[in-house]
Amino acid sequence: MQRRNKVTNIGLLLLLSQIYQVGFSRIPPVTLVTLAVNIFLFLQPLKRLDQTCISVEKCLYMKDWHRLYLSPFHHADDWHLYFNMVSLLWKGISLERRLGSALFGSIIALFSLLVAVVYTILEILFAELLDDPMYKLHCAVGFSGVLFALKVLNNYYNPGGSSNIMGIHVSNKYACWLELLAIHLLNPGSSFAGHLAGILVGLMYTKGPLKTVMEACAGQRNSYSSGGFGYSGYPSYTPREYNTYTDGMSEEEQFERAMRNSLNDRGRSSRNDNDERRPYGFWFPAGELSAEELRRHRLNRYERQ
Repeated sequence: MQRRNKVTNIGLLLLLSQIYQVGFSRIPPVTLVTLAVNIFLFLQPLKRLDQTCISVEKCLYMKDWHRLYLSPFHHADDWHLYFNMVSLLWKGISLERRLGSALFGSIIALFSLLVAVVYTILEILFAELLDDPMYKLHCAVGFSGVLFALKVLNNYYNPGGSSNIMGIHVSNKYACWLELLAIHLLNPGSSFAGHLAGILVGLMYTKGPLKTVMEACAGQRNSYSSGGFGYSGYPSYTPREYNTYTDGMSEEEQFERAMRNSLNDRGRSSRNDNDERRPYGFWFPAGELSAEELRRHRLNRYERQ
């Protein structure tokens, strides 16, 4: 086991502050445990990142299969962890209360594995179609592939509405596709295959037989209603609760704000991160003011309640 160097992890501190402000009692158990596992493995990773990241070469050719389930739960740095876990926090609150902890826990476990498998298949396809063997060497870590799958589920269970992605209004039904392109264009170091794998896994659930199979295994027969759904002692959930925490900003608007602030601060970053690939999710340099500003906007309405 390898400890992180004792440095100030601003992203981690902001994440812990965000969780505290939301309140542990308001976070469903599977979401809370998943957050805790990711934070723990960031502070005390089981292995070095180059030994947990997933690639065609390492996983398929060298048969290092443990990377399939280790890669989603390890992150490159504190900002990679922060943005992924904040996204998980909101999606988890919404989906776990709607689906129940048993089914949502099964989804997290299975999606983590499926995204890694589909990612590997996509990298093989890209390598063959583009005649570029470097795709087989790309090594990815992080939870954002699973988050893209959860985004597909969230749009499925909360249909309708639209999102503003970089000034473009698009139906929530197609928002994940535009976000996939936007993230890759603005941050080429992110893993296009990792995010695409998440969307495809989400579609396996919403369009394929995966939903029926998982509900049967979890022993659930859910009936959903637009008026809110209560489960396992949690208060009934309504869509307004998401806006309570985010000052009314959609996830895409939060992403756009964070990306804009990050790009402004990139030139001041003293860390050597330009040549490092940041797969499985967007990554931001540590700009304290912009991150603090984003945190205040997210918490502003919650603190007024």
